[in-house]
Amino acid sequence: MEGKLSYAAKKLTSSPIQELSHLAQRCNAINLAEGFPDFPAPLHIKNAAVSAINSDLNQYRHVQGICEHLANIVKEMHGLEIDPLTDVAICCGQTEAFAAAIFATIDPGDEVILFDPSYETYQGCVTMAGGVPIHVLLDPPHWTLDPSKLLKSLTERTKAIVLNSPHNPTGKVFTKDELEAIAGACCSRNCLAITDEVYEHITYDNQEHISLASFPGMQERTILTSSLSKTFCVTGWRVGWAIAPAFIASAIRNIHVIVTDSAPAPFQEAALTALRSPPEYFESLRRDYQSKRDYIIKLLVRVGFKIQFIPQGSFFLFAELPENCSLSDVEFVKKLILEAGVVAVPGQGFFHTDFSSNEASNANCNYQKRYIRFAFCKSEATLSAVSERLGKLLDAAGHLALY
Repeated sequence: MEGKLSYAAKKLTSSPIQELSHLAQRCNAINLAEGFPDFPAPLHIKNAAVSAINSDLNQYRHVQGICEHLANIVKEMHGLEIDPLTDVAICCGQTEAFAAAIFATIDPGDEVILFDPSYETYQGCVTMAGGVPIHVLLDPPHWTLDPSKLLKSLTERTKAIVLNSPHNPTGKVFTKDELEAIAGACCSRNCLAITDEVYEHITYDNQEHISLASFPGMQERTILTSSLSKTFCVTGWRVGWAIAPAFIASAIRNIHVIVTDSAPAPFQEAALTALRSPPEYFESLRRDYQSKRDYIIKLLVRVGFKIQFIPQGSFFLFAELPENCSLSDVEFVKKLILEAGVVAVPGQGFFHTDFSSNEASNANCNYQKRYIRFAFCKSEATLSAVSERLGKLLDAAGHLALY
C-alpha cells in the first residue's frame, strides 16, 4: 500500500529529532530544544484573547484591522507603502504563510535557493510543491554569505531565494552588504524573494533588522512572512501573515482559504492588541532576551563549548562542541539527555548539503556535525536549573564529563 503515497509524502521523512524528543520525555529532561517560551505571554494580550472568547467571536473570521496595523508597522520600520486591502494575507502562523507563498509561486522543476544551515520547513515546502531546493552554504564560524557562491548557484530555473533574518539556527542578522547581494541577484535574474522575518523585533547589541523588501526594486518581488508567535510569546495561537504584491497576496489568500479557511478568530482579535503594543514592550523584549543570551553563553563556555559567534538576533545559540570532543552532535545530545537531563537540537538537521556533489565532497564539511542549537527563550528558573545540572557533571578540568 506504500505505493499509494504521493511522491512528496515519500520525500518527507520524520526527523531524528523526534527520537531524541521521546528520549528526553522519558528522562524528564529540561527542554532547550524547541523554540518556544516556558514563561507566560504578556497579560494584556491574554486578556484580549479572553475578552474575544467571552464575546463569542468563535466563527470563521478575517480581521481587517490586522492588515491596517501591519501596513502602519512596515511603513514605520521599513518605509514600505502597502495597501492593507490587497497586499496582506492573514494565515495560521508564519508556517502556513510561508507554505502558501511557496505553493502560490513554485512549479515543479523550479529551483529555490536556501541558505544553509536553514530551518527544515523551508525544504519540506519546496519539495511538496515539486520545486528543487538549492542550498548555498553560509561560511562558519560567523555564517557569512559569500556572494560568489550565491551567483554560482543561480540558473535559468531559479524562481526564488528564501531568506531568514534574524536567522534560525545561528542567530545571525544578515548585513546590509549581504542583503544588497541577495537583492542584486533577485533583480538581475528576475526572481522572487520569500522572507521569514519572525524574529524581526528580537535583535541585540544595537543591531537593526532590515527587511529585504526595503531595497530598491525588491518590494515588487518580495513575499514577507511573519507572525505573532515569537514577538509576543504565543507560538500556539497560530496567527501569521504574508505581505506581498496584490496578485501574489490574492493567490496566498486563496490557498489559505482552501487549506485552513481562517486563522483562530479570538486570537486574531487579540492580535489587534498585540500589534498596538507600545515601543517600551519591544525594548523590554530585546533587553530580557539579551540577558538570557548572555547567561547561556557564559554557562556553555564555562562547561567547554566553543562559542565563536555571538547571536545577533532570534533566541537561539548555535554552539560548537568542545575541540577535544570526539562525539558527533547527535551522540553528544543523547548523552546530554541521559546524563545531564538537558535536551538540545543536533545541528546536522539544519544542514542539507548533497554530499554526493563534487563541491560538497571537495569542501571540508565536517563542521556540520559539530554544532548544537540551544533555545534560550526560557525562564530564569529553567536556565538556572540547566546550570545546576551541567555543573554537577564537570570534571576536574572544569569541562563536561560526557566525552
